[in-house]
Amino acid sequence: MSQIAQISTTLKKLLRQQNVTYKEIAQHLSMSEANIKRIFSTRSFSLDRLEEICNIINISLSDLFLIAEKQQDQLTQLTVEQEKELVSDTKLFLVAVCVRDAWPFKEIIRHYQLTEHECIRLLAKLDKLKMIQLLPNNEYKLLIAQDFRWIPDGPLEQYMASEVISQFMASGFNDEHSFRFYLRGTYSPSSIEIIQRKLNQLTKEAALLNQEDAKLSLDSRKHIGLLVAMRPWELSRFAQLRK
Repeated sequence: MSQIAQISTTLKKLLRQQNVTYKEIAQHLSMSEANIKRIFSTRSFSLDRLEEICNIINISLSDLFLIAEKQQDQLTQLTVEQEKELVSDTKLFLVAVCVRDAWPFKEIIRHYQLTEHECIRLLAKLDKLKMIQLLPNNEYKLLIAQDFRWIPDGPLEQYMASEVISQFMASGFNDEHSFRFYLRGTYSPSSIEIIQRKLNQLTKEAALLNQEDAKLSLDSRKHIGLLVAMRPWELSRFAQLRK
């Protein structure tokens, strides 16, 4: 895929994730929707036009180029079989998480109870699952995009719901770098779309920061969990009082 094709594909993906339509882009840029569709179909972007479209979803041109480069030929969603394989083997899941965060081979075996042989075997398994490309000297190329999504109600999402989220929330969130805030409200469909767009942008920015920080040593990084959730919901106690 050519560079401009990759940039165009990445930009369209980012726009879809934030639910931004061609019609909305046209309104922002004071152009017709037909012209916007033509620009995307022919990939006839000027740098100025690209920057204007990026501004709509609050990313810079450099961010767009970096995301396009990082996501080239990367998986944005695993298969059911890949997800099942991960959740069925704790050590495999652990190594998958480490490689997603760009941990070097030596750091994985230094921090966790894995022998060199075990870690090589697990990396080979991830290679077989097409989640990484194993290279000489236990180096690897990550084939999973930072912002990959779980299969709805798939093995990973079920595992996260039953094992991870309950542990994650079982805390006072009072430590340094901890934050918890619950907000509810009654919103119009247009406001809900705006909130969804901003939450999608937050996840993109968090993924981008994780990619950038992968260049740093592990000693200067910290494990952080970020939970973003939103759904139509009313407290059951309130719902019971409805007429």
